[in-house]
Amino acid sequence: MVPIWLYFVIAGIFISAFMAIKTGRDERMAENAQIEQEGEVYMQRLESARDDKREQYERQEG
Repeated sequence: MVPIWLYFVIAGIFISAFMAIKTGRDERMAENAQIEQEGEVYMQRLESARDDKREQYERQEG
């Protein structure tokens, strides 16, 4: 006969593993969202710098 507390220990292990997997997935998704947001800011800065260079070139030519 298996003691009842052993079932609780096994259930705790499974719940802990499930929560670890869920938390890891949530953190990865949040990290990817943050990286994507930073990439958008970077692309906006590049576009702004490109526009500034284009305006300076047009002023010099014009």
